[in-house]
Amino acid sequence: MITALDHVQLAAPPGSEDRLRAFYADALGLTELPKPPALAARGGCWFGGGPVQLHLGIETDFRPARKAHPGLRVTAIDAFATRLTAHGVPVTWDDNLPGHRRFYADDPVGNRLEFLEPVSGGPS
Repeated sequence: MITALDHVQLAAPPGSEDRLRAFYADALGLTELPKPPALAARGGCWFGGGPVQLHLGIETDFRPARKAHPGLRVTAIDAFATRLTAHGVPVTWDDNLPGHRRFYADDPVGNRLEFLEPVSGGPS
C-alpha cells in the first residue's frame, strides 16, 4: 500500500548546483537539505519545505522535463507569482483546471514546474 509521496526527483546538468540553489532556495523559499555522503559525491542538491521534497540529480546527458512536472500546491498564489517574477522568473498563468488557479514556471535548467492553489468552493 502506498501511503505518501516521499519526494520528486528532477534532473539537472553537471555544474548547475549554484543556479539550482539560487532558484529553489532563494526564489522558491525552500531549504537545502543535506545529502548522505555517498549520494553527495554524485552532485546535485535536495530541497524541502514542509512535507515537500524536491531532489535535483545530476545527469550527464541532461534534457529538461518540458511536459512532466511536479505540481506544487501554494497559498497566496498571486504573492508567490510576484515573488518569482521579482527573482526574474517568468510565470505563465493557465486557467484550464477547474477549481484552481495555477501557473507554470521553469527552473534555471529548463524543468517545468506547476504551482496551484484551490479556489474557494472548488474541488481540492
